[in-house]
Amino acid sequence: MATSLSKILTRSKAHRHMFSATTTISTSHSIQRQFSAVADSSFSTSAALGSQTSPPAPPQVSDKKRGSKWTQLLLFLPGAITFGLGSWQIVRREEKIKTLEYQQQRLKMEPMKLNADHPPDKNLDALEFRRVSCKGVFDEQKSIYLGPRSRSISGVTENGYYVITPLMPIPGDLDSMQSPILVNRGWVPRSWRDKSQESTESDSVTNESTIAKPLSSEQHSWWKFWSKTPVIPKEHVSAVKPVEVVGVIRGGENPSIFVPANDPSTGQWFYVDVPAMARAIGLPEDTIYVEDVHEDIDRSRPYPVPKDINTLIRSKVMPQDHLNYCITWYSLSAAVTFMAYKRLKPKSARRYAFL
Repeated sequence: MATSLSKILTRSKAHRHMFSATTTISTSHSIQRQFSAVADSSFSTSAALGSQTSPPAPPQVSDKKRGSKWTQLLLFLPGAITFGLGSWQIVRREEKIKTLEYQQQRLKMEPMKLNADHPPDKNLDALEFRRVSCKGVFDEQKSIYLGPRSRSISGVTENGYYVITPLMPIPGDLDSMQSPILVNRGWVPRSWRDKSQESTESDSVTNESTIAKPLSSEQHSWWKFWSKTPVIPKEHVSAVKPVEVVGVIRGGENPSIFVPANDPSTGQWFYVDVPAMARAIGLPEDTIYVEDVHEDIDRSRPYPVPKDINTLIRSKVMPQDHLNYCITWYSLSAAVTFMAYKRLKPKSARRYAFL
């Protein structure tokens, strides 16, 4: 009887221990649930507070992003500009090729005679680079020296000038021109210019003496008083010889900023200004300007040296030069664009790593 009672007491104690353990476990679970609920509520509360206090921040972030985008675009601006300059050189090269081809076609045409049957057209755009044949008489005393201009002969450079002389019409000759023109006869050395000026001065003195002689002789020869035809010495007739010039009609030159200005009062001409030159020697401002290109050179009179016709179709900037400029601009565009890309790449990598 006692044994059975002890077993019952032992079982009741075991049940109590199990109940207490179960109660403890359930209590701990409830505490954990409450703690998690409190944590969730605190997190939601902090999130709600953060959401209430955070709205003013996004505009600042967006302004920075906008500023950074404009900065990135400015880094690529030099590349875009140099690329545009390279493309512009391509367009200029095509235009220059077409211009040179047009000039070559004009120079291959037969020379047009400027006489009574074919008077010159005053429209220089229609006449420029047109070969013409002109007959007249040079007025040496009104020559203009353009320069200085250098010329290389067998590797030796010599300074000189281009001599521009008015070609006057011959009265009564139908094959002659009907109006004067300016002719660039070619290159002459400096010494030739000095001799020409001395001969011009001596000729002027001789002309004055020859004019005075007929006047004195007329006083002794009564029959010359009735004659209205001026007496011209035979040596003057042989000195004035008609010439035929084959040249190319050209326009004036556009000087650079480094070329000095012309000074007509002192006879210093550094570039071709057709209206000013014509006005300086008493011709109309719309006078035609022709560059002599004939190849029949008299060995007894080596000067002036006419221009080579191939030099007339050359320009300061040839198509090959435009191509070189194009390659240069495109190379600069590629270089600055690559530098801008390398400059922006580290920043973008760090931004993505932070996010």
